[in-house]
Parts: sequence; structure tokens; C-alpha cells
Amino acid sequence: MQVLDEVFNRFMSTSSIFKNPEVLRQDFIPDNLPHRDTHIRGLGKTLAPVLRGYRCSNVFIYGKPGTGKTAVTNLVLKELSRRIHDIDNNVSTCYINCRLVGTEYKILTRLCSSIGLKVPFTGLATDEVFDRFVKTLHEKSPFLIVALDEIDFLIKARGDKLLYALTRVVSNPGKLSIIGISNDLRFKELLDPRVLSSLSEEELVFQPYTTPELKDILLERASLAFIDGAVSEGAINLCAALAATEHGDARRALNLLRVAGELADYQGISRVVESHVRQARMKIENDHISQVVTGLPLHLRVVLTSVYLSEKFNNNCTTGEAYNTYSELCNEIGIDVLSQRRVSGLINELDTLGLLSAHVTSMGRYGRTKRVRLAASSAIVEKALCGDPSIKGAIDGRL
Repeated sequence: MQVLDEVFNRFMSTSSIFKNPEVLRQDFIPDNLPHRDTHIRGLGKTLAPVLRGYRCSNVFIYGKPGTGKTAVTNLVLKELSRRIHDIDNNVSTCYINCRLVGTEYKILTRLCSSIGLKVPFTGLATDEVFDRFVKTLHEKSPFLIVALDEIDFLIKARGDKLLYALTRVVSNPGKLSIIGISNDLRFKELLDPRVLSSLSEEELVFQPYTTPELKDILLERASLAFIDGAVSEGAINLCAALAATEHGDARRALNLLRVAGELADYQGISRVVESHVRQARMKIENDHISQVVTGLPLHLRVVLTSVYLSEKFNNNCTTGEAYNTYSELCNEIGIDVLSQRRVSGLINELDTLGLLSAHVTSMGRYGRTKRVRLAASSAIVEKALCGDPSIKGAIDGRL
């Protein structure tokens, strides 16, 4: 195919400025994590008792996205597993991203697999899988350390029944410890007090990275990812500054640098400069919003659509106005209408994702109300929402 031949030939005929672009991706776990020694040491101290045959405390880790929570947890678990292997201790570790795994059943099958128990991917009741997991855990008598990343996604989608059950699995001879990781600082408000008291035996809070800290991270990764001299100091500084203004997100900074490098590489330019970073920022924003919106559950998409439509016609949107529009859309699409309280929670979730901005304002003698607006580009949001034919029809019918 001629078009692809041109693309591939151009790519193969030019030398690359990259040595290893994979080190700039968010799933890469480096051997060194600048400015996180305190957190590494703290989590290590919490988990260390298993090396002497004692159950370690549960720990709750929270902070904004991109502050190093997942990287620190995986690094500590990796080193702990290596030490466990060296001393031949009976300890297993299991890392699960609740957003990617999705359902309670799949989480339980991962837990079963981590202790050598095979269960079918489908076909059993969730309670049956849980009972098999607990029985095997008791029979084999291992220590099992489970890291549940993005645990807030599980609770918001499924409730805290599974988490409550897991926090109760602490009796001998089986021993289970949980590392709960959340991006949502308000997550603990959703938990049953009994779950919270068990999960929060120890807590680690990850503060956002500052601009100088992000610069150190970028410089270290750039030395691994690019050939010498391929990235200007200005590009590094701009990536760090842009990410620092968006909650100190290291993943954001690394992603900016990677995409900027890809743009320069494709253009046949031997050095990444500030203009490449600005182009990368626009490209990432468009791609990110589209991916997030299209991946939302149906009711979240309908709520987002209601705010989009309410804001488009009223300019000022309250949660009440958004709920009225949401109810109309549900009836048109043919799905059940959730309660106003539940929709308010979904608005908060969209706020956490950065798609909406919700804040309480005073109405004088009429009290207070929460105003909601789109935090992302309305054009990009509309394009992403219209990928669903039913929502597209509802939007077209109002425009």
C-alpha cells in the first residue's frame, strides 16, 4: 500500500533519537525512584515482618495520580519477593489494578492464581470462588500480600462487600494483608467504618511532585530513553512545569516527553525542543479525553451528556438542572433513572477524572447550590460522546 510504504520507508530511512522509549511509559518500573525514598522505606518497614513469619499490617496509600504510588508499591513488592525467594519463606504477593481487572470475580480469580489455585474464568458463583480462595489460603498457610490499585474504582462500581470480606480473612493458619491504593482523596468517605478501621492500620500519603522534582525524574529517564544531546534543557523544563501545574503528575511529564520525542523523531529532527512539547500537549489532551469518555460506563456518559447539554443551552448548569436533563435522556435511551443522590456521586467521579468541574456556590438567602461545568473541551467531549449512537441521537435531537 503506497501510503503505508511512504510512512514505513521514511521511518526506516532516518536515524532515531531514541535509545529505549519504553522507559518513558507509565508501566515501566525503574530501579530508582527519585524523591520517594521516604515512602519506599515506610512501605518496606510495614511489610518487613513477613520475613520473620509474622503477618504485616494492612496499609492504605493515597494521593493524586502520577505521584509514584504504583511505582513505589511494585518496587517494594519486587524487592520483597526477591528477598523471600532468597530465604525460602512461604510468602506470596499479588498486584491487581481494579480498574483494569474490573469485576469482583476476576479479582478473586487473580487472588486464587497467586496462591496456586486454578478456578474457571466463568461459571462459578462469586461466593463459591471466595470460599475456595479462603480454604486454600488456610490449607497452604502462606502469607499473602495483596496490592489493590485504584481500589476506589472497585468500591464505586461494586460497593465494599468484597473488600470487607478480605479484611476479615486474617485468622490462622492463612494470613492476608492488603495494600489499598487510591487516587481519590475522598475515597475513605465511601467505606464502611469497619472496613476503614481494618484497611487503615497504616497510611502513606503521596504529595504531588514539585517542578524541580519532576525535572530530576525527567533528566534521569531522558538519559535512558534518548541518545546523548537529543533533548534540550528547555524541553525538560517545560515538561516539568506543565506537569507541575496539573497536580505534579510524573506520568503526565513522562508522557509529554515521550510524545514530544516521537513527534521530533517522525519529523526527522535530531533534538526535542519546546515546540515539540507544546504539540505533544495538544495531542495528548485530545487523545486522553476521547479515551476516557469512550471508556466510561453508560450512566457516567449520560450524566456527562446532560452537563454538556445543560451548559450549552443555559451557560450556567446546576446539579438540579443536570439531573433533570439526565432523567430525560435515560427515558429517551430506555435505561433506568438513578436517584439524584447517586447522580451527584457520579458527578463527583467525573470531577475526579477531570471531565467536569463541580463547586458549591452561595445563592444568598436562597441557600447554596452546586454548579457544574465541563472541564474539558466541549468539542472533544461531544465528538467522543457521539461515538454511542443512542447518545448521538439524543444530542442531535436537541441541537
